[in-house]
Amino acid sequence: MSDATKYDKWLAESGPAALVIREWLMPVEGSDGVLFPATYAAGGDFLGGYNIDGDPNGKNICLIDSVGAQANRIEPIFSKPEYAGLVPKVVIKAGEKEVNLLEAGHRAGDAIVRCSGLQKELHDAFNEVMRGNAEPLAKIAPTSLVFGVWDSRDTQVKLPRLVASTIRALDVRPLTRSANYLVQQQVDYVKDGLLPEPASKTEKDEYSVRGFQNALATKTHGGVIATGGIRRDATLSLAALRLLTVGKDEKKTLALKRYILGLALTAFTATPLGYLRQGCLLVINPDKSREFVEVYADGKRVACALTHDDAKAFATATVGPKAFEIGKDRTENFDKKLAEADVKGEGEGGGKKKKAAKKTESTAGGL
Repeated sequence: MSDATKYDKWLAESGPAALVIREWLMPVEGSDGVLFPATYAAGGDFLGGYNIDGDPNGKNICLIDSVGAQANRIEPIFSKPEYAGLVPKVVIKAGEKEVNLLEAGHRAGDAIVRCSGLQKELHDAFNEVMRGNAEPLAKIAPTSLVFGVWDSRDTQVKLPRLVASTIRALDVRPLTRSANYLVQQQVDYVKDGLLPEPASKTEKDEYSVRGFQNALATKTHGGVIATGGIRRDATLSLAALRLLTVGKDEKKTLALKRYILGLALTAFTATPLGYLRQGCLLVINPDKSREFVEVYADGKRVACALTHDDAKAFATATVGPKAFEIGKDRTENFDKKLAEADVKGEGEGGGKKKKAAKKTESTAGGL
């Protein structure tokens, strides 16, 4: 059995519905350390701040890193030298900046990619996906098939995530913090005649903002203590992966599925831990066991021993003339005229699809 056929059992209809990893994490300071979750803007009934569901001071769940944030942390690993050759290097040059497609926020559906020399190719590739042929998109943006993509401003094609990872803290106790910013005691800018007395509260506040008077911060977000632990849940949906096809060409379809499986396994077994944000540096909790299982449609769970090195070796074996030939490395320029036309609804997608995207975007899940 060649390495490229090693996991064909997972591509078979009788194979598992998904692979699941559950692992327990903790702050570097220890399991009772303070960590800072992501904060979110207010909207609807949500007042803003930490996303805590349930009793804020009892049984609850706090979102530490969302599925979108985790995807954006994992996807760029494919630009590292040790993963060279697994995906094409596609770069968009915008002025003095160069943006790798792996770092574009909305992947193949991102504005910077759509308004470049790739516009027509991607437009056609998304339409091919609708016709049951995912190969053209895999040649340009294979990680869009792994982490999901929504071409919301053009064709409206929406592809699910194969790999999803989320970090949550259980039963958190929110903390607050207060601070004083004191200007240098050697100088009183107003008393010493260096600045006029502020004429209003607004002007006084501006003095504080600019560092000319004391600034006070009271009862702001101070992180949380996760009394119930911190858990990362990751899923690789094999059932969704099996839906990918290259039309009715069974040989090409199998090569595509093996290739995307290789990328998905590589991403799935990577460890997107460490520094998430200021005050949130997480590591594996050695006192709690990790679960890695194959989950079947009938609920059966079978332990899985796949390592990240195994996944990389398999992914490498799925690429090549006798397997799946990835697209060419390329650099395209951001096209200002295409962007201006896109804003007016005059691009490949046209104005009608642009309006439809605005109507549905607020209710769709983030990618």
